[in-house]
Amino acid sequence: MVHLGWIRTCLYILLLVFTFILFVLCCVRINETLSANFYDPVVAELLFTSIATMFWVVLMLCIFFIEKLKFNFIRLYWQELIGLLILWFLWIGGAAAASSIFGDLENCQRFESCRVLSALLAFAWVGWIVLTVIVIISIVAMVQSTRDGRKDSVPEDEPRPYITKAIKPAEYRDSLPYLVES
Repeated sequence: MVHLGWIRTCLYILLLVFTFILFVLCCVRINETLSANFYDPVVAELLFTSIATMFWVVLMLCIFFIEKLKFNFIRLYWQELIGLLILWFLWIGGAAAASSIFGDLENCQRFESCRVLSALLAFAWVGWIVLTVIVIISIVAMVQSTRDGRKDSVPEDEPRPYITKAIKPAEYRDSLPYLVES
């Protein structure tokens, strides 16, 4: 069976590619609208979402692959899930708002700005779909690791050394051979 960690890693890389394409399309659209002295607020929201997502994905990939990197604020699955859900709401908000505002773009494909908007909508929805799959797989991985007694979010067979199992003080005291009860 394929490890969920490698599936998550591949999906994060795929999300990074789609997010970068969305970022470029947002920049192109903003450049077009600046020359016409107006702007689309939804494109600015998608631009922010793409920048935040690229930052998040790079952070997660660094956590996955750089052994010495230790972040106390994002080392557990539920902490990763909170970040993913925040991004998920940003993506769904941006994609739905863009679809609502730009509407039907089938009849204007001969214009370059219309093709840019169509591509922007497509990558916004595809990015949201990939992010949804990452959220689902992260929930499955969190459930599996909880069942196995681990809480880390790295895609490895063994937990990292800085993530340890909590034990009760009495168990710790009893495990030390040099303490003698008097």
